[in-house]
Amino acid sequence: MNVRRSAAVLAAVAVIGAATPAAADPSPSPSQALPSALYGGTDPKYDGVWRQSLALLAQDTVGVKPAAKSVQWLTRQQCENGSFAAYRPDPTAACDAKTMLDTNATSAAVQALTALGGHDDVTGKAVGWLKSVQNEDGGWGYSPGGASDTNSTSVVIGALAAAGEKPDRVEKDGKSPYDALLKLALPCGGDGDGAFAFQPDKKGELAANADATAAGVLGSLGKGMVVEPGKKSDTTCEKATTPEQAAANGAGYLTAALTKDGGHLMSALAGAEPQPDYGNTADAVVALAAQGDTAQAEKSVRWLEKNSAVWAAQSGPAAYAQLIFAAHATGTNPRDFGGADLVKQLGATGPAPQTAGETKAADEKDDSGSGLFGVWWFVGVCLVAGIGIGFLFSGRKKKQQP
Repeated sequence: MNVRRSAAVLAAVAVIGAATPAAADPSPSPSQALPSALYGGTDPKYDGVWRQSLALLAQDTVGVKPAAKSVQWLTRQQCENGSFAAYRPDPTAACDAKTMLDTNATSAAVQALTALGGHDDVTGKAVGWLKSVQNEDGGWGYSPGGASDTNSTSVVIGALAAAGEKPDRVEKDGKSPYDALLKLALPCGGDGDGAFAFQPDKKGELAANADATAAGVLGSLGKGMVVEPGKKSDTTCEKATTPEQAAANGAGYLTAALTKDGGHLMSALAGAEPQPDYGNTADAVVALAAQGDTAQAEKSVRWLEKNSAVWAAQSGPAAYAQLIFAAHATGTNPRDFGGADLVKQLGATGPAPQTAGETKAADEKDDSGSGLFGVWWFVGVCLVAGIGIGFLFSGRKKKQQP
């Protein structure tokens, strides 16, 4: 959500031996054509479903009805077994063993389609698949069978909750997602002081990660990407024996980190120059608002209003969605966000939304889509040297630092 699941994806890169991630999001060559129903104009190979889901969910959050063809594009990305990959250029081709299934993309799609309504068949299959790939510790990794991480486990919890499931009752070998998160929570005291780690390192040790902490707070609270301000609670760090205490501890860590750097988080990406991390700051705002720490959340959203415009314009639809989620969580007007209309800016990255005057018949006509995909899908998208697997374009890009 800071397009934050990229921590999981970058970890997956290391596992499969991918190259060091590039600093910028690749754009398709002039010879490539992107689906007209897709939000964003950059190569969707690693984040197509993710950014589409966030865009649709953000529009729904502010009362905008997305274009029917954009919703249909998302539903057609689903594999027969219920899962979603990051992006399928040709959804008419069956998913096979080479299709890289993605718990994060699947969970984001569930949250978006559940909010939009009318897609119970799609979301039901997706939730069934997520349950089928739950790890023995109760959590999830980015890819099925991958080691559980805080980010992936938390976004799955959000999907389960959105779909009407009770996450604490979704168990594997007697372990729930909350058991997995508690194992990834750092003790009070020291540098970690109640934060969440992304994953244990090779020695089994945990290191504080602000990106994972923002995700872990939401996951521990059983929340998805869209939240309302919670009731103020004590964030004094105490031994976390419950998800609620782990969330409180994580919120305390985020508040301290935000205060230290003037209201925003700093990037911790290996090899990068220190710089503000706008996406993770937006995620932290949502997490703190959900926890009830509205004072710090509002301070940080004011910082985002003043400083995030260039980042959002460069990063695209998922970034605009993150800012909309942060605005919503703090009661800030997303149509006057530091003088910018986030809703309009997000809308400009994709098809025009439906209007109040559109009829059901018109919707069905847009949805029919005969031959819709045959001329849109580009073929032979090459892996750009140095691009890591991850939602780098939307902000989720922190691999755990030692």
